[in-house]
Amino acid sequence: MDSFNYDKKGYAWAVLAGFNAALAAIAAKFFSSQVVKYGLVIILNAVMWGCYVNSLKALSSLQATVTNFATNFISSGLAGYFLFEEGLQFQWFAGATLIVVGVIVLSKSSKVPKTHSD
Repeated sequence: MDSFNYDKKGYAWAVLAGFNAALAAIAAKFFSSQVVKYGLVIILNAVMWGCYVNSLKALSSLQATVTNFATNFISSGLAGYFLFEEGLQFQWFAGATLIVVGVIVLSKSSKVPKTHSD
């Protein structure tokens, strides 16, 4: 398997991890039933950790963590705006832009190739 596709899959796993983390937070706010709320939070966090571990297999811990964080941050902010009618200030957009630029810079940085056992 070529390195580019392996990295691409790693980023996809990291994005899924961040998205599931945001969904867990949304579930905690969205549902009133305690059983549903806690059940979804536990399930979504378990899925998030599985995705995050898979991203660590292909990426450096820094790349996986920052990509996960950026996705979680942006997904949570957009969910707050669209689902909960929270306002997004200019500072939020500036911060989100800086985070995305940082993720791009880190993803292009020199990296030590991982040895793959599969």
